[in-house]
Amino acid sequence: MKWQKKLNSGNRRILVIDQDEQSLDILLEPLRWEGYDTKSDTSLKSALKVARTWQPHIVIMDTPINEEALKTLKMFKRKLPHTSILMISDDSQTDSIISGLDSGADDYIVKPFVPLELLARIRTQLRIRDLSQQLILVNERLKELVDTDDLTGLFNMRSLYQKLEFEIERGKRFQRGICVIMMDMDCFKSVNDGHDHLFGSFVISEVGKIVKECTRNVDIPARYGGDEFLMVLTEVNHEGAVLFCERLRKTIEKTIFRNGTDSIKLTASIGFAITKPGESISAKELVRRADNALYHAKRTGRNRVSFFDQIEQDKKKAA
Repeated sequence: MKWQKKLNSGNRRILVIDQDEQSLDILLEPLRWEGYDTKSDTSLKSALKVARTWQPHIVIMDTPINEEALKTLKMFKRKLPHTSILMISDDSQTDSIISGLDSGADDYIVKPFVPLELLARIRTQLRIRDLSQQLILVNERLKELVDTDDLTGLFNMRSLYQKLEFEIERGKRFQRGICVIMMDMDCFKSVNDGHDHLFGSFVISEVGKIVKECTRNVDIPARYGGDEFLMVLTEVNHEGAVLFCERLRKTIEKTIFRNGTDSIKLTASIGFAITKPGESISAKELVRRADNALYHAKRTGRNRVSFFDQIEQDKKKAA
C-alpha cells in the first residue's frame, strides 16, 4: 500500500541551524555519514524561509534558549506542522527544557552529546513521522470509503447533500446556475428477472463508469440508490444541461452490457432541474425538482430527458 513505502536516508531532508559555523560543521558531519540530504543556516530568520520552500523532514536547532529562539520555534511548528524539530542546547536547566518542549520541540538534547545518540534520536523522530504519515493516509482512505459507493466508486448520498449545499451557495454568490440531474434505468427489473443478481451488479457498475466518463472533474456524480444516479453540474446553463443529459442518455442506449454469456441493452430516463442565477433554494428542494422531472420522463414514455419547467408547461397544455 502507498503508506507502507519507506524512504531511505538519502530521501530524508534535514535542516540544521547553528549560529556558530564551526559547531554547524560538527553537527553536519554525522548526518552526512548516514547519507541524509542536508542544508544548513546560521540565521533563524533565513532558515525559516529555507524550510518553507524546502520542506525538511527534521529541523535541528542548536541555539541558546531565549525569547527569539522560542518565538522562532513556535513559528516553525505553525508553518511546518508535520516537521519534527530537535532542539540542542548547553542549557540543562529544567525550566529551559520545559520551555523548549512546550514551545513545540519534539526532542531536547543537552550538550555535550555523543553523535551516535543524535543519530538515534533522529531515527526515532523519523519513525514517529512515518507512523503519523501512515495514519493521515489511512484516515484519507477511510474518508474516501465513507464518501463513495462501493459498487460504482461514485459519491454516495452521505456526502452528496453537503457538497450540493456548498455548490448552491457558491452558485448564488457568483450568479451561476447549479443543475441537479436524476437518472433511473428503464425496466431494470428485467435485468434481475432474466439474469442473476451478479449481472445486475455488473450493469450498475458499468453505468457508474459511463456516468463518471461523461462528467467533468468539477461535477459531482453520485449513486442515489439501486439503479438511480444523481449528478450535480456546476457553472452550467439550460442548453448545456440538455446537451449533457442527451449525450448520457444516448451513450447508455447504444451500450451493450455484456459479462460472460449474459448481455442486455437498456435505456435510461433522465430528469433535471437547474437554479436561476441568485436563486435561494435548499439542496433537498433542488433534488426534489429533479426527481419530479425524472418521473415526468418515465410517465411520458421513458428513454427521454425531461426538465422541471417542462412539467408546468405540459400541465398548462393539458388544461
